[in-house]
Amino acid sequence: MNVRPATKSDYAAIAELFRSVEVDLLPRPTDLTADVVSGWLQTVALATNTWLFEEDGHLVAGAFGQVHGDRGNCAGAVRPSARRRGLGGRLVGLLEERIREEGAARIHNNTLAADAAATELLESRGYAEVRRFWEMGIDFDGDVPEPAISATVFREDDARAFHAAVEEAFAEHWGHEPESFDEWWERQRGRPTFDPSVWLVIRDGDEIAAVSRNDIFEARGHVGTLGVRPAWRGRGYGRALLLHSFCEFQRRGLQPATLGVDAANATGATQLYESVGMHVEMEQIVWEKVFS
Repeated sequence: MNVRPATKSDYAAIAELFRSVEVDLLPRPTDLTADVVSGWLQTVALATNTWLFEEDGHLVAGAFGQVHGDRGNCAGAVRPSARRRGLGGRLVGLLEERIREEGAARIHNNTLAADAAATELLESRGYAEVRRFWEMGIDFDGDVPEPAISATVFREDDARAFHAAVEEAFAEHWGHEPESFDEWWERQRGRPTFDPSVWLVIRDGDEIAAVSRNDIFEARGHVGTLGVRPAWRGRGYGRALLLHSFCEFQRRGLQPATLGVDAANATGATQLYESVGMHVEMEQIVWEKVFS
């Protein structure tokens, strides 16, 4: 068994590894691609915080993690054909060791809710479930309804106000880590799917009231961030941005449209997404272990 760090040339193989778990466990796996993995690993130190396990030149397991504030965020996968060989335990051990070294007080590991083996492993190592997230999707069977509220396409001189709106909208969300404008803008421009022509803004006079940062992953449209500032909630801005996003995806021939959401979101986001026809396609669990 060869263990080594990942490189950018591995992103397609990592996507296929993680997708192999979805294919085994989910009725409709997501379309994981190298661009998706690039987004996951954009700020991860590849040389020290990624691990790939290869057998006969074939990738059988992998993991990555990084520290945000006092918390390490991690994820890993073991190919279904390589289960029950202790690889998951080795990955978790490597992640914990590295996250401890970087000074975090706790570690979060993310798994598919359908992955009973991962649940068993993490519970045996002292992890407890702290949150669930959903990947929701919609297929366009007909024309998307015309939004009742107008939106405009992002302009580069909107960038600072757009970032400020995101920070304000998500300030109270579970696990949110504030990010400076310069860090955020550099990260956005470095994304392989960076395409501000699909970013949308709703304005109230000179104020940006709500924003949607969208992505295109091959044939799929993805709502990466949708936020309404607290003073403008309850006016239908979130619904309008969703419909505008769907209209643009449909115009470009993209299908399905997807987004991720905290299943316990207190702003009513999950009900909004269901009201426009989206449904849960995948459920993930966040597991936490506090270091003693």
